[in-house]
Amino acid sequence: MKGVLISGDRSGCGKTSVTLALSALLARDRVVQTFKVGMDYIDPSYLTAVTGRPCRNLDAFVLSPEENREIFRAANRGAGIAIVEGVRGLYEGAEAIGDAGSTAEIAKLLDLPVVLVVNARSVTRSAAALIRGFQAFDPAVRIAGVILNNVSGPSHREKATRAIEHFCRVPVLGAVPPLEEMQLAMRHLGLVPYREGSEMAGFRERVGLVTRLIGEYVPPRELLAVARELPEPGDAPLLPERDGSPDVQIGLAHDEAFNFYYADLEEVLASAGAGVVRFSPCHDRLPDADGYILGGGYPEIHAARLEENGACREGLREAARNGVPVYGECGGLIYLTDRIRLAAGWRGAPEEGVFDLAGILPGEARMPARRVVTYVQGEAFDPSPMGAGSFKGHSFHYSGVELEPGTRYAYTLVRGVGIDGMRDGAVAGNTLGTYCHVHPVGSRRMFGTFVERCRAARNRA
Repeated sequence: MKGVLISGDRSGCGKTSVTLALSALLARDRVVQTFKVGMDYIDPSYLTAVTGRPCRNLDAFVLSPEENREIFRAANRGAGIAIVEGVRGLYEGAEAIGDAGSTAEIAKLLDLPVVLVVNARSVTRSAAALIRGFQAFDPAVRIAGVILNNVSGPSHREKATRAIEHFCRVPVLGAVPPLEEMQLAMRHLGLVPYREGSEMAGFRERVGLVTRLIGEYVPPRELLAVARELPEPGDAPLLPERDGSPDVQIGLAHDEAFNFYYADLEEVLASAGAGVVRFSPCHDRLPDADGYILGGGYPEIHAARLEENGACREGLREAARNGVPVYGECGGLIYLTDRIRLAAGWRGAPEEGVFDLAGILPGEARMPARRVVTYVQGEAFDPSPMGAGSFKGHSFHYSGVELEPGTRYAYTLVRGVGIDGMRDGAVAGNTLGTYCHVHPVGSRRMFGTFVERCRAARNRA
């Protein structure tokens, strides 16, 4: 099989559109396994949709080198090509000095050639100087090809291509003109994850439009030509498989309000002996389970529907009161509070809106609030359903949560921002809510502890 990494010279250069389109085109006649660098949920949902295989996340800050390699190897079983989409610019990462969290570190770790997507608007020869800088910045990163975006016409394309191929000694694999149709399609896709269902027909049309337009200017065979032959991944699973049937059932919130999950989560839970039953806090009654996980998402957009489904809210509150373990991340944290307060003018609302939620963590969420996008690192302390130990993760939210004085926090952060400054992981009984998203593989000890405490709580009942 082959492998290649598609990165960019900066955020907004077009790498997401290019990766999505080339993955979709190649998936028509071969098995494509995609990956996304960074703690992201949106891009992987589209890459999963166009290839039919779960896109996996890689991250050199949150995951160890061996964990990244394990995920890459295990996911590639049965695939013909691995395509990795980078995050932001090629060298952006967690620190100003050092590779941690960068696309470049993943490229070196997995020994993948890099195709660099460059925003060529208003530059020709200068594009070659830019690429030479990327090549010289870290010679251990092998830039194997370039795709130009926002090329204004044949003369622009020809001059930029000649300069790059002459001075940089790498091929230009394609040149995409400014396309309003593509920009409009990607803008409409926005920050909404892909989900199956009839309501996603418009999304499928927009993805199809992006694929068709990019395919006219970047032939997939050019990407295959610079991809590297990879060792066969073998048959070993990502995690040891547990013998026998699951003896614990975890209720996993999964609907339009809660769908930010990494593809490895259910495998990690299964390796600890847990089965998963999905349910919708917007539409369903709470299923009978030994524990509950509520991931991130957009509860603020669906607040009215969440409030209307009082049976689910009341069921979760009663389960938590009875000591059933509950874990909520970001959007899940919001749902665990008493209410959410949406400011007047938010999403065009003429007045402030207040909606009741599960009422397990006393306090309220507010929207909008200060934007927080950061890596997180800290220490977890017992008692908590996730146990004690060090962890790393990521926060990305526009909300704020104000909990009552006296709230106990199980997480102390050394990096990032939590619910209350450097405090995160609010605990009430056997419930924990946090702004921090953790990767299931990097934090499999925490999820293993959660399953064990679900098992113990069930046995006490």
